Amino acid sequence: MSQRQLHLGAFMRPVSIHTGAWRYPGAWPDANFSFPKLTRLIQTLERGKFDAFFMADHLALLNMPIEALRRSHTVTSFDPMTLLPALAAVTERIGLIATASTTYNDPYHVARKFASLDHISNGRAGWNLVTTANPDAALNFGHDEHMAHGERYKRAREFYDVVTGLWDSFADDAFIRDVESGIFWDPSKMHVLNHKGPELSVRGPLNVARPVQGWPVIVQAGASEAGRQIAAETAEMVFAAGGLLSDAQAFYADVKGRMAKLGRNPDHLKILPGALVVVGDTVEEARAKRDHLDSLVHYESAIGSLSIALGVDARAFDPDGQLPQIPETEASKSGRERAINLARRENLTVRQLAQRLGGYAGAAIVGTPATIADTMEEWLEGRGCDGFNIMFPYVPAGLDDFVDRVVPELQRRSLFRLGYTGSTLREHLGLPRPENRFFAAQSHAAE
Repeated sequence: MSQRQLHLGAFMRPVSIHTGAWRYPGAWPDANFSFPKLTRLIQTLERGKFDAFFMADHLALLNMPIEALRRSHTVTSFDPMTLLPALAAVTERIGLIATASTTYNDPYHVARKFASLDHISNGRAGWNLVTTANPDAALNFGHDEHMAHGERYKRAREFYDVVTGLWDSFADDAFIRDVESGIFWDPSKMHVLNHKGPELSVRGPLNVARPVQGWPVIVQAGASEAGRQIAAETAEMVFAAGGLLSDAQAFYADVKGRMAKLGRNPDHLKILPGALVVVGDTVEEARAKRDHLDSLVHYESAIGSLSIALGVDARAFDPDGQLPQIPETEASKSGRERAINLARRENLTVRQLAQRLGGYAGAAIVGTPATIADTMEEWLEGRGCDGFNIMFPYVPAGLDDFVDRVVPELQRRSLFRLGYTGSTLREHLGLPRPENRFFAAQSHAAE
């Protein structure tokens, strides 16, 4: 029997990461923008005892040629902080994680929205702290140029300090609501942040009571040097890139090793690589499903995806030639490196690389429930992960296959919970409730 159990997140924006997902036979083409369908999906995930429903976000649409965009199922989708409170009302236990950019938001907005979500959901909120890799987003926020990579991470680190400081604006017991005396709250249990830093100036306090979890769970997804460092300093969950187990083990050891050097408990960070999971009655059937899925990706979509990954317009490249030298850009450095390394490692032409990226080029686990569980167990026991953020090949059937077939196999092996034992996202993940930095004694007393 395994000594450890998997944590499972569901990566649900888009509802499938695969470009061809909406075209798969029986798939819901409108699932990204249908509240009834999203309700059905999240309730199925909750039945499967998933830790969290994970919503990514992007802040620009015109980031690839129209020829590619017209084939994209992510052109229209809900704002995460509008959708997740609505989904909180139709669920009871599953965590609710959303992306909010530190580059194109202000800390007060982010702190207020996630504190509100944590109260509305009774302690199930998580904030995916990102710096926004897409340069086109700058044009939607009054900027002619995207902030440089290093500057984005400097701002993000300070942004984290401000947001968490705002969440600590009130002691847990500040709101006494004494009807007899007419005293609603105790001003001695309020802290005014008065933050003035290199990037940000925020007075505070937040006009929302301290979140149920103390702080919503902090999630991070960067794999660059700067991303790894900010994860080690701040994150409680990392959405890691998939790939080879050996690479995942190196990333796991690096980030957790940095935590230890900083005095943080490595067990207080859960590393969950993304994995596209395709289930079949046989391995051959599962592979046939994946092959058919990949065949639904048009080259116009594929070359658009390659352009995003590289941060340059790849349409000018010879489709049947090798990938040329790619200059540094201010787009995602880890995404660029993964694409270049894949092309070099497998000697792919531009067309072949585009087709891989156009569908989904990350880690994929394709097989039967038993072989999928074998792979997940190997990664868990080999310290390549603490679980996975599952990406479904299409919905609803691909999601149903995982919940109805893979989850029972993981449970049979004692690799996954039989039921929720807590009510908050922190309890699902085995994370402590943060101490209020300004009212430590009160924070301890409330636990």
